[in-house]
Amino acid sequence: TCVSVQQAYWRGGWRRLLLSPLHHVDDWHLYFNMASFLWKGTNLERRLGGPWFLYLLCVFSLLTGGVYLLLEAALTELTQDQSYSMACAVGFSGVLFALKVLSNHYHPGAVTHVMGLPVSNRYVSWVELVLIHMMSPGTSLIGHLAGILVGLLYTLGPLKAVMKKCAGFVTSSGYDSRPSAYYNSSGSTGYRQNNPPDYTPPDTASYSSGLTEEEQLEAAIRNSVNDRGQSSQRGAPPPYGLHLSDEARVEEIRLRRLRRFDSDSRQQGGEGSEGDKRRGAVPPEAPDFTG
Repeated sequence: TCVSVQQAYWRGGWRRLLLSPLHHVDDWHLYFNMASFLWKGTNLERRLGGPWFLYLLCVFSLLTGGVYLLLEAALTELTQDQSYSMACAVGFSGVLFALKVLSNHYHPGAVTHVMGLPVSNRYVSWVELVLIHMMSPGTSLIGHLAGILVGLLYTLGPLKAVMKKCAGFVTSSGYDSRPSAYYNSSGSTGYRQNNPPDYTPPDTASYSSGLTEEEQLEAAIRNSVNDRGQSSQRGAPPPYGLHLSDEARVEEIRLRRLRRFDSDSRQQGGEGSEGDKRRGAVPPEAPDFTG
């Protein structure tokens, strides 16, 4: 299941682009790669979020194999040596180099010690590329180089923007043009509820905070109408509460206002008559001591 120009391009084995990162030469090859992946993947998954990190792994796996084939084909044309087209690569190392470039990109000022020597994160991937090839000549230099190039395409090139556009297109092609879930660079996931522009949340505190009985009734009816309109748009049954027609609601409000107006008029009229009596009362005549 290794990938090469001969196997993938000449013989049409394109599925090797998917299978080659999963296959390893031996157990130690698998253990070292998984240990490195556990360290890099944990930090990146926390930063990017699980869904985006999974999306990133799939894209990096495919692109690393594709860039590897392009590099091997270019070397074959430049050197006229067919051995480059037959060189077969296998393993997750290329994807790990791409993840390492991305991880170092988020910590540009940090320093990594390689064999006791401090190296800036901007250049540590290139240093490790050379050292690994010198210490283990059997490793695939072109495969690791392909991973670095894919990581640079994401951090400095257009790959990140293309991935975001593709993700937005897939999301907008679903049932709702506005996605209910969103992902940001910090890895947090969220939830968004779509309500009408004039929708007022049913806050019970607003019903009794200094409002009269009529105003409370109007607020309750208004929120009940909004809830019913939102539910009817989703095809759900009407919620609990008042289910009156528009004419009935208007008539009910009008009658309540009239009753309150009559009550206030009676109280004011009663107070006014008593005041008139007090103001119009004739004081008793003073006794006449002249006669």
